[in-house]
Amino acid sequence: MSPLDRIANVSILKQHDVHKLYKLEKKPARSSSDQLCFLLRPRLASVRLVAELINADKAAGRARKYKIIFSPQKFYTCELVLEEEGIYGDVTWDEWSFSLLPLDNDIISMELPEFFRDYFLEGDQRWINTVAQALQLMNSLFGPFTETYGIGRCAKMVHELWRDKAEESEVDNMDRKPEIGHVFLIDRDVDYVTALCSQVVYEGLVDDTFRIKCGSVDFGPDVTSSDRSIKVLLNSQDKVFSEIRNEHFSNVFGLLSQKARNLQAQYDRRRGMDIKQMKNFVSQELKGLKQEHRLLSLHIGACESIMKKKTRQDFQELLKTEHALLEGFDIRESINFIEEHIDRQVTPIESLRILCLLSITENGLSPKDYRSLKTQYMQSYGPEHLLTFHNLKYLGLLTEQVSGETLTAMENKVSKLVTDKAAEKLSDAFSSLARKNNFRAISKKLGLIPRGNGEYDLKVPLDMAYVFSGAYVPLSCKIMEQVLERRGWLGLEEVARLLGGHEFVTAAEEPRSPASQQVILAVFLGGCTFSEVAALRFLGRERGLRFIILTTAITNSARLLES
Repeated sequence: MSPLDRIANVSILKQHDVHKLYKLEKKPARSSSDQLCFLLRPRLASVRLVAELINADKAAGRARKYKIIFSPQKFYTCELVLEEEGIYGDVTWDEWSFSLLPLDNDIISMELPEFFRDYFLEGDQRWINTVAQALQLMNSLFGPFTETYGIGRCAKMVHELWRDKAEESEVDNMDRKPEIGHVFLIDRDVDYVTALCSQVVYEGLVDDTFRIKCGSVDFGPDVTSSDRSIKVLLNSQDKVFSEIRNEHFSNVFGLLSQKARNLQAQYDRRRGMDIKQMKNFVSQELKGLKQEHRLLSLHIGACESIMKKKTRQDFQELLKTEHALLEGFDIRESINFIEEHIDRQVTPIESLRILCLLSITENGLSPKDYRSLKTQYMQSYGPEHLLTFHNLKYLGLLTEQVSGETLTAMENKVSKLVTDKAAEKLSDAFSSLARKNNFRAISKKLGLIPRGNGEYDLKVPLDMAYVFSGAYVPLSCKIMEQVLERRGWLGLEEVARLLGGHEFVTAAEEPRSPASQQVILAVFLGGCTFSEVAALRFLGRERGLRFIILTTAITNSARLLES
């Protein structure tokens, strides 16, 4: 499902004189219409495809009207491409500032999956303004926000740009009572570990297995027990899904069984009804029960499909290795498991994921292990992954260990060869590289690895660690919890330094309504996982808070590494 499908399906578009919909591809437009309208993300590749279609029409002597609608905004580079291709005068264009897509009551997505690669890998800052505008829209509707916290270079840039926009329109919401009290902005590169861990809450597993797109999932024949696929919208309106979405997978079958028994009991009420009661039952309840029964069958089918796939992948052994890496035990044994994983040619992304998790938790790989694992990986999956390793190293996801002395010497030597401004950027880059090597220290300071005695109770969890089987509290969520509790970074200075700095806090001068103080807007720049969503929902229930998640896109380990 695309973002457009969520707000205007085909029948609605046809009511507004849209004759036919086509996917933009590298082939001639077959439409007989004399007008073509292109709805695009402002990507250069997409603009070039439009140019090819228009030039093909011109070569064939076909005259039409062309309009391009850029969403959420048009970039100057798009105009340059139109000029280069010689069609600038043949098209009209417009902008559709569609930047916020509500996926559920507490999740808003900007549907910008390219944000992570563009900003964190390529250093392209073009989406910063888009995010700042989205924040300002939220501020104008539900603000003014009382307090803003954040960490990360991108978060700080977004915050500063948003504050400028907010000051320009401050007069508009002076008398409004705020509905959201706190805002917390966090960069994805502050916490890669959470994104790389295997998800074990139901919603996360459905995303990992079937890929949830725009809050919708396609369940194939293996789930539907028929010869066709079914598209299902996953949100709180699905009564079955809303009860199991945040549960650890080990609890889900029990909950679905109980749901099936309750449903059967409601059906059995028909026996002994008189005609009037039966009429009321059929008109008021039967339709809802049938819908619930259909959804229950689908979720049971999804669970069975997940179980089959995870059993084939030896999921328990994989989780055991991940937990060992998080805790820092049996590292040599974990490396042997990863080597076996690569030799068996399990999917390239899956092997890469565990390699990155090993690297981050172990402060980089020793030069010997790095070379050995890199060689084995490329022998198994092909030399084209040489660029992949380069990109992962740049991001700090898969690195060789470098001693602190070597890093400082290198920084000093390079700084002498460049200008002051460039030296400042290089200093940021070196501190970023060092930051990726601090997982153990951060984990210890924040207590990310629960140290309870006995077995962790996944049915009645005590903390957010349940989203990773009690082995690890998501770093991103723990930071939010601690900062909100302290109303700032006081006492967390060392943690902020280990995470690379760029932390900030701003507070309103006048007091705000108590109700708004219970609502927190958590903004993830670079993507948010369903495990983090489940953890924040748990934290909200425990503390009497309500978290609303605003993310550039929903992500998981596969999407992160594919990007």
